[in-house]
Parts: sequence; C-alpha cells; structure tokens
Amino acid sequence: MPDPILKLGLPKGSLQDATISLFRNAGYEIDVPSRSYVPVIDDPEIGCLMFRAQEIARYIADGVIDCGITGHDWVRENGVDVHEVGELRYSRATSRPAKWVLAVPNESSVQRPEDLAGGIVATELVGVTRQYFEDRGLDVRVEFSWGATEIKARLLDAIVDVTETGSSLRANNLRVIDEVLVSTTRFVASHDAWADPARRGKIEAINLLLQGAINARSKVGLKINVPRDQLPAVLALIGQYGEHSPTVSPLVDEAWVALELILDERTEREIIPALQKVGASGFVSYPLNKVIS
Repeated sequence: MPDPILKLGLPKGSLQDATISLFRNAGYEIDVPSRSYVPVIDDPEIGCLMFRAQEIARYIADGVIDCGITGHDWVRENGVDVHEVGELRYSRATSRPAKWVLAVPNESSVQRPEDLAGGIVATELVGVTRQYFEDRGLDVRVEFSWGATEIKARLLDAIVDVTETGSSLRANNLRVIDEVLVSTTRFVASHDAWADPARRGKIEAINLLLQGAINARSKVGLKINVPRDQLPAVLALIGQYGEHSPTVSPLVDEAWVALELILDERTEREIIPALQKVGASGFVSYPLNKVIS
C-alpha cells in the first residue's frame, strides 16, 4: 500500500476511548491493538500514531506528525506554534471544558492566591502555572507532580489540578480558590501540513466529520405523521420550540403528510406530547451519528 498522505496523532490515556468513539461516529473505524502505539484506521490516506496528549502538540510542531487531537492546555504548556483547525467539545467523561484550578485543603488558612506567596505548589501544568503566578507578581515555587496530585495539597501549600466535575477535589476535601485555565480538546495541525493542499484537504474533511459527530450528540431525529388539515397548527407548534423548516413529504393517503426534523434531545421529551395533542401520530425517534449544516 502507498504511504498515507496524512500522519495523525491520537491521544493515549484518559482521552483515548472518547476519541476512538468520536471518530467512529464520524465514520472512521480505528482499531488499537493491545500494547500498540500504531492504531489501524480504515482510511489508507491516514496513518495513525498514539502519544500522550501532553506530547502531541510538540510532535506536530517538530514535524513528527501532521496533525492531532490534544487539549488547549497542552498546547499552552508546550508553548508551540501550531495551527488550530477546530475546537472539539468533548472530553474523557463529559462534554464540559476541563478546568485547571488552584486548590488547597479545606482546613487551610489560604483564601486567595496572594496568600501563597513564598509557598510551594505542585502540578503537571508547570509552565502555565508559573506564568499564572508571575502575572500576579507572586513568588511561588512550582514543582512538577508525577500524579496523585490531590494528595500533595497537604504535603505542600497548594496544587493546580485538572477537573471536569469537581468530584475528585471534593472527595479529597479540597477547595478551589481560583481558576488557572479553562481548556477544551482541539484538532491542531502543523503549519507545513496546513500549507500543503493535499494534507489540508484531508485535515479539513476530518474536522468537518468530527464536528458533525459532536453536533449530533445532543440531537435526535424525529419522524411523525400529520393530518394535512392540522399541518399549520403542527408547524406553528414546532416553531414555538425554536425548530424550523422540517421536511414535509406527501403520503399515499393524501389526507396525511409526513414530517421529519432534527431537534435537541431535551426538546424531544416536551414536544412529542404537545404534537400528539394537535393531531400528530406515528412517532419515530432515532439517534444521529452526524449533523452537518
């Protein structure tokens, strides 16, 4: 087989399963053999490699790979110049952004970042954290943490750690005194790859499909049958919920029409009973893999 035109970096670790699932919904099947860092993707024009998310932006900037999935936090931490193709609103557990927060034990007397002057803070995000304190004119020693950062809050003065829900911080009896950085997952590329028409075209196609898969996560498709004389009332009701321009198709029975629309999952549970009251029937709800406008 010919060499792939695009070298794609995928994150190994906590973001791995969510990323593989996202690519699957976008239309790409990726198989990760056990203990392998070379996934197999069902597109001969793409070659995949797996790295820690912390490394991907650096390898892109160095030309080892053309593009990849990583967090905005690790782009900032590596201090590299890469082209941001798109923001991908997904993470390991939820669709919420990841927050790097400055936290101390509940029993600590520290109330503000200024109270940490002369102290020691542990974090994986060393460069960003140092810049955070420098911007505030605070003399704080920032040490790299190799993991289990929550425990070190009681050994040192504070930690900067990442959270999506805050559950781990609460479980370790820690409280947040400030937010250091908000980060989401990004699709980034090298400037060389972005300047090359063949690689850029492939990158843009991947981004389009990934964005479509993310857009579909909170959406459902809905098919209904409506008496033709009730169509104005049904369309007015759909408009009240912020949904517009459903597809309207004739049925064999000319007294009826079929409607198909895409709507938010939360809207679906409210709109179906309301539609039934104005004469709609034959409801069919189905999940979506991609929504591309």
